[in-house]
Amino acid sequence: MPEVREGVHDASGRKVAIVAGRFNDLVTATLVDGAVECFRRHGAGDEDVVVYWVPGAFEVPQLAMRIASSGEFDGVVCVGAIIRGETNHFDVLCQSVIDSIARVSEACSLPVTYGIVSAENLDQAIDRAGGKHGNKGWDSALALIEMMTLWKSGAGRG
Repeated sequence: MPEVREGVHDASGRKVAIVAGRFNDLVTATLVDGAVECFRRHGAGDEDVVVYWVPGAFEVPQLAMRIASSGEFDGVVCVGAIIRGETNHFDVLCQSVIDSIARVSEACSLPVTYGIVSAENLDQAIDRAGGKHGNKGWDSALALIEMMTLWKSGAGRG
């Protein structure tokens, strides 16, 4: 049987940042609430969680890079909402934000997770921010907790 290494859901003693895009804040505020609650339920104290609000999803990876490079945090959750409008702006913005957050994750020496909701309409976005499809803020926070414990264990350092 091969050796298996997995992260655990324990945020105790971890300092985390949530970077949230204010545009579509009806949705994003719920994503932030879900992420904060996830950290609390998994052992993080309020003093261990810092929420940064930026104008929109496009600005999320910009601040996430700065925060991830600061050495102050153990991980970063990126949340926001991009809802399709009448132009192709949605497609361009979604891809740009995904690519930029991936670059942050690859460039920094700590885990960064993606909790940006992209939806065709407001109802779909609400469904993913605490509605019938769960809360993607919670999901991305839980993924970050697991990744932080793997990081701390020295995974991949040989």
